[in-house]
Amino acid sequence: MASTATSSSDKEQALPTIDADQAHALLSSGHGYVDVRMQEDFDKGHSPGARNVPYYLSVTPQGKEKNPRFVEEVAALFGKDDVFIVGCNTGNRSRFATADLLNAGFKNARNLQGGYRSFLQSANQQPAQEP
Repeated sequence: MASTATSSSDKEQALPTIDADQAHALLSSGHGYVDVRMQEDFDKGHSPGARNVPYYLSVTPQGKEKNPRFVEEVAALFGKDDVFIVGCNTGNRSRFATADLLNAGFKNARNLQGGYRSFLQSANQQPAQEP
């Protein structure tokens, strides 16, 4: 085990995480990508083939409103045994989303460490734009 520090949550310690190079390899072999950013951020650019399922419906100075149908919406796209990437902008939101998915029985959800930013930097990619 990489760390002997005690975490406040076992699920956080066991969270399957991949780096951007591993994400590119998974995508090129046909695996999916769930982008958990809000729609307006997704529309500015995203990984090729990514599907947008926002983890939060809104983020305001008063707080964050979690998408109550998040797991259900992911389940409409992927099976519980499918391997897929969960990414956001920097990797923070996707950690929470991946933990929720693992707790809901998705065995192979993989958090993208560093998020979409690291994904772009790793291959000097340009964001995919919607027509």
